[in-house]
Amino acid sequence: MNSQEVEKMIKIVFPDAGVQVRDMTGTGDHFEIEVVSKDFVGKTRVQQHQRVHQALAKEMGRRIHAVQIRTTVG
Repeated sequence: MNSQEVEKMIKIVFPDAGVQVRDMTGTGDHFEIEVVSKDFVGKTRVQQHQRVHQALAKEMGRRIHAVQIRTTVG
């Protein structure tokens, strides 16, 4: 899996968000993800991260093994 694929998965759920994805290890399965979205307004940090995890759920545990997520209300 590459960073662009991860970004596309997130953009499906957050089409207007600013998304940056970095492969942390070069192995295509550990990613650092930053999402800036107005959809996070009124949500706790945990809820924000849960939404990002939901966007990746199909590949978590399969092609994605670890993510480090930063979210910001934008």
